[in-house]
Amino acid sequence: MNNKSVSIRPARREDVPAIVAMLADDHLGRARERVEDPLPASYYAAFERVDRDPNLTLVVAESEGRVVGCLQLAVLSGISSQGGIRGLLEDVRVATDCRSRGIGEQLVQWAVTEAKARGCNLVELLTHQTRTDAQRFYKRLGFTASHVGMTVRF
Repeated sequence: MNNKSVSIRPARREDVPAIVAMLADDHLGRARERVEDPLPASYYAAFERVDRDPNLTLVVAESEGRVVGCLQLAVLSGISSQGGIRGLLEDVRVATDCRSRGIGEQLVQWAVTEAKARGCNLVELLTHQTRTDAQRFYKRLGFTASHVGMTVRF
């Protein structure tokens, strides 16, 4: 598989198991995702919510009929930055056996181009502090560590 054989397309309901498997494919994901057969209905309900929301775009990278990557772009309106619109990248993943082939870069470049086309004045993302490889990857693509992300779980 090479980068040229990878296409990016909107995610479909039948892609949900492959997406969840990629989300669960590290120590952080294993703690929060449930890879079961069948998948919990909550994943399909979430897919339907995302699919209906015009400000959310979930895409997959596909190669030779296989889903090998995913990414979600959220377009967020706000008052700050003179009413600027920003893009938020989430759930950027590439299948373990397909990494280091340019697929993640292709996904992120697609999202940045899409965000610009939708009027965004910046694109931002969060990555866990333990994901040092991901941090290097994003820095290589031009992202800067400009903020400190914080979360609260319920």
